[in-house]
Amino acid sequence: MSVVEKSDGMPVEQVEQSESLPQPDVAGGKSGDSPGAVPPLSGGGNRNPLALVVVGLIVAAMLYFGMHAARRSGPTSSITKSSPAPDFTLESLDGKSMRLSDLRGKAVLLNFWATWCGPCKIETPWLVELQNQYGSQGLQVIGVAMDDSGKEDIAKFAKDMGVNYPVLLGKEAVGDAYGGVPALPESFFIGRDGKIVDKIIGLKGRAEIEDSIKKALDTQAVNSQPAAAPLQAQK
Repeated sequence: MSVVEKSDGMPVEQVEQSESLPQPDVAGGKSGDSPGAVPPLSGGGNRNPLALVVVGLIVAAMLYFGMHAARRSGPTSSITKSSPAPDFTLESLDGKSMRLSDLRGKAVLLNFWATWCGPCKIETPWLVELQNQYGSQGLQVIGVAMDDSGKEDIAKFAKDMGVNYPVLLGKEAVGDAYGGVPALPESFFIGRDGKIVDKIIGLKGRAEIEDSIKKALDTQAVNSQPAAAPLQAQK
């Protein structure tokens, strides 16, 4: 060390800078560790089991809904207002075949739905009420079940919901003909002339559905064909 004199003559010892002092333990580590370094977690970095379970449930939900979305988003076609409604023949819950074009002369609310669809459970009672209200004016609601449930499950759903209109067992080809049905519920409103006058994707208000029904009813049948007889729901 060296000694320097202050102005009052008192000696002051000065430590030579060549000797380095140990660095303080900033983050609880050993000397020589990087300042601010976070020490490793004890126990080898164990993770919270509850957090892993939550992440697993989220991933499973994403896969489930992603799978259904992929099934519903097949090849799309150009379905616009004033386009003729694609014709089809599907089996009803009572085993009979039903053809859409046989309803020419009536206003048709074609509703794509599924038993696993939460919004469909909200919408279905409205469709039951609207069928009762406008059936005498020429409205025919048709439900097309687009899910993996068996006929028995679909029939039970329809019975529990008090469905008063025909329910058909859907096929992917029919969904594709109507644009792939990217979301459920999805409804197409078909005029008496067989042309689409409006469509609704997803759950909307009852009033909006009723307005679209009125548009379909306010059309003229081609060649003044008489309206088809009302269809009865399957028992």
